Amino acid sequence: MYNIIADLHTHTLASTHAYSTVQEMVNSAREKGLAALAVTDHARAMPGSPGPWFFTSLREIPLLYRGVLLLAGMETNVLDLNGTLDINDDELNKLDWVVASIHNLGLEGLKNPTVEKCTQLWLNIAHDPGVNVIGHSGSPEFKYDYETVIPEFGRCHKLVEINSHSFDVRAANIPNCREIALCCKKHGVPILVSSDAHFETGIKDHASALRMLEEIDFPEELIVNADLNRLIDYLCAHTRVLRNRKNAEEILRSLRNA
Repeated sequence: MYNIIADLHTHTLASTHAYSTVQEMVNSAREKGLAALAVTDHARAMPGSPGPWFFTSLREIPLLYRGVLLLAGMETNVLDLNGTLDINDDELNKLDWVVASIHNLGLEGLKNPTVEKCTQLWLNIAHDPGVNVIGHSGSPEFKYDYETVIPEFGRCHKLVEINSHSFDVRAANIPNCREIALCCKKHGVPILVSSDAHFETGIKDHASALRMLEEIDFPEELIVNADLNRLIDYLCAHTRVLRNRKNAEEILRSLRNA
């Protein structure tokens, strides 16, 4: 029912709990027919995260690499119930793509969450211009008011992630993932389907998420990474990845000829 053409939340060995190089991830993406890949290693609050120069130097890697559009990204951590993120301006100015996620790291600022506090947290992040993707937000510990927040994600052009990895490692999140998808469907809010791959074989492993989306008859046109033109339109409008539409068309031609 769906043809995912880009995997936009993945990790390399720079995260130290992932095990493939950028080159290996790109090769896997190309072999599996993907047009685009985002490398989104963990920001500094995550144990074992890359060193301070890693993210500001990521653009050393070509934007078009081995026939794959390669986005230089980060999965930033929510640090507190105000929605503070562990990304600085130097990093933000050098990156193409930012995923904002809550990880259970025992952070003092995330103690004693309530639905009301988590609702405000995500509303604050919705209005953060540096964020592109709302990462795996289905944790029952950090439940928020979907009816309040998800339409705001849509208004602020944040892509709501349906993380296929959550179906394997975050079983408690699965009912909320379904609720989130249904709310996105109801309000016409675009989503992103991601593998959250930590090894090259996990690239394009979206099966669990796609099964759930098929069960609820989720509209294909709301999945940004199910169509190359749709993805390019988002990148042109809401990121600095592509300089202009002419640049985007050149990239499109290159990808189609790869």
